[in-house]
Order: sequence, then C-alpha cells, then structure tokens
Amino acid sequence: MWSGTTASSETSATSAGAWSLVGVIWLGMVLNYVDRQVAFSIFPVLRSQLAFTESQLGLVGSIFIWTYSLVNPFAGYLADRVRRESLMTASVVLWSLAALGTATSQSPFQFLLWRAAMGITEAVYVPCALSLIGMAHPGPTRSRALALYSTGQMTGIVAGGWFGGWMAPALGWRAGFVVLAGVGFAFAPFFRRMLGSRSAVEVRQRVSGAGSVFSSRCYLALTAAFIMLCALLWMVYAWLPDFLFRRYGLTLAQAGLVATVYTQSGSVAGLLAGGYFADRLAKRASAARFYIAAAGLALAAPCAALTFSGPDLPILRICAFGFGFASALMVSNVFAAAYDVLQPARYGFGGGALNMAGGLSGGAAMFVAGYWKDLGAGGLTPYAAAVAVAAAATLAVVARTRFLPDRRRAGLP
Repeated sequence: MWSGTTASSETSATSAGAWSLVGVIWLGMVLNYVDRQVAFSIFPVLRSQLAFTESQLGLVGSIFIWTYSLVNPFAGYLADRVRRESLMTASVVLWSLAALGTATSQSPFQFLLWRAAMGITEAVYVPCALSLIGMAHPGPTRSRALALYSTGQMTGIVAGGWFGGWMAPALGWRAGFVVLAGVGFAFAPFFRRMLGSRSAVEVRQRVSGAGSVFSSRCYLALTAAFIMLCALLWMVYAWLPDFLFRRYGLTLAQAGLVATVYTQSGSVAGLLAGGYFADRLAKRASAARFYIAAAGLALAAPCAALTFSGPDLPILRICAFGFGFASALMVSNVFAAAYDVLQPARYGFGGGALNMAGGLSGGAAMFVAGYWKDLGAGGLTPYAAAVAVAAAATLAVVARTRFLPDRRRAGLP
C-alpha cells in the first residue's frame, strides 16, 4: 500500500499555485509538440532532398511514436519515484539536442534515427506532467486542469504544422530545426526556475506493485478505447497535410496550416467543454468522465472518415473541426478518468502505460497508411472508425458496471 499525503489533502486544487503549475507545464507541452510536429509538414521536401519513400515517410511518425510509447511506462515509473521537475527539465534539454541532430541528417536512416531519439527524450515529460497535475488537482477540478494542459498539445500541433511548412522554403528545413533546438535550450533554465517555485504542490508517495494498475477493468476498457482514438488521431495528424498538398494543390505552408488549424481549433473547444462538463457531471454520476470519453470517441470516428472522403475543401474543414472537437472530449477525460480508478501512487505508471498503448497504436496506423499507399489514410479510416465505435460502446458498458468495484479495489472512497 502507498503512504504519504493524499491527493485530497491540502494541495488546494483551486489555489493560484495549482493553476499556475498547469500554465508552466503547458508551455513545455507546446514546445514538445512543435518539435515533433514540424516533420509532418515537410514530407514533400524529404522526398526530394533525402529521397524518402512513402513507407519511410510513414516511419517518420511511427518511429517517433513507437520509441516515445515504449519509454512511457518506464518514465511513469520514474515519475512516481524521482523529483519530477528535474526529469521534465532534462527532457526539454535532451529533445532539443535531438532537434539539433535532426538538422545534420544526410539520409532517411539518419533522420529516422534522430526521430527515435526525440521520441525517447520527449517521453519523459508527459507522465511527470500528468501525475503532477493530477495530484495538484483533486476530483473537483481534475478534468478542467488536465484539459487545459492538453490545449498545449493542440497549440503545439498548429504552431508546428505551420512552422514546418513555412521553414522549409523560408529558412531551409535544417535551419528550422536548429532554431527549434535554440528555443529549447533557452527555455530550459526558465522552465526549471518556474517549475521549481511551484514544487510545493507535488505529492511524494512510496510506490509498490505498479502492475496492480491492470486489475481495473475500467482502466483496461479505457486503454482499448484510447488505442482506437490514437489510431485515428495520428492518421489525421500525419497524413492530412500531404493529402491536402496532393489533392487540392495547396502550398506546403497552406497545407500545414489547414491540416492543423481546423482540427486543433475544434480540439481546443472540445477540451474546454469536455473538462468543464465532466467536472460538473461527476458530482451527479461518478463515472461521468468515462461516459464523456466514450461519447467523444463514438462521435470522432465518423468525422475522421469523412475528413478524407468529403467532396470538397469546405466540407473537409467542417469534418476536421468536428473530429477535433469530438476527439478532444475523450482526450480531456482519458487521464482524469484513469485516475478515478487508480491510487495516487500509481498515477505516473498508469498514465505512462496508457500513453504507451495509444502511442503504439498511433504509430502503427501511420505506418500502415504509408505502407499501403493504394488505400492510404483515407481508405483505412472507415475501418478504424468502425472498430472505434465498438470500443466506445464497450467502454460505456464497462464503466457502468465496474466503476464502483474498481474504486473499492483500489482503496478509494
């Protein structure tokens, strides 16, 4: 059993310190996603300058997300034992080194090697961030705090999508990665000071039996649903810019912006709505976060399929916004829901394992969309969407029947 101060003690979830903690971590999350996203907007340049094949382009996303995902449980385990702000600062420095190394790539192999390095180094950040926020914000504000933090992901995706498309013709893609590395190195000491000043909200606990996370049926059903959401998310994130460039003849910058601004503006709206309503509804229905996550996945699935199959660009924009909104209903609640059935001492490992499952799925989906280029992302999304709807229905049923037993098993009130 774990010992120490619980998340429900005087961490003061509504205090200025708890909310400013979210803001500091949000800044790091934006930079995290900018660095990983820029590569997706320069696929045509990678084809012409480094002779990437379609399968290798699929690996640009897959290699990153696979290494990122595999490291997540180990990072989560460390997050439950080691000072989180130190791990997070080291992550910023190391992923900036990986960005600098990417600029030196002379072949697809070297580029992919540095993408793997970026995946490993960025993986350390997220489990630390999730568990720190989860402990600082007990139940009444948890969904809103994690949703606000997740808007950093969407902001970084939009900024990275635009910057990637802009930097290739304006600066050269190599110089663009050097700029990103410089920003990270400059940000790290500021980040460490700001995060360190708020470390009082962090809770220290002794961890034992991390594998007990998998005894929760709600957690397992949530993981299965998250796997399907990430498959859809990463097919859209990775391949929509190239789809727009090829089908509609947009410039790289235009394709990168359109591919991200509609999905991510919808996501920001969905995150804020999902976080707000989940915290409100959780007062009436204890499993509300699970239900909203399931509803978001069920709605996101058809929107993803329609994004690639719509008849024209205006319809694509509407579907992309709808996909972003619906998927964010789940994203805003997936970790908050998991924490509703896990002991606080398991937050790091539980969040890391959940992230690993979703990341491996997303990486596989990106690679398959590139490998089976006759189908591509547009041809694969209808099949993935059908499985996603089934996973959403399963999640809702399991949450209804197993939520309270899972909380009792975890020793939660």
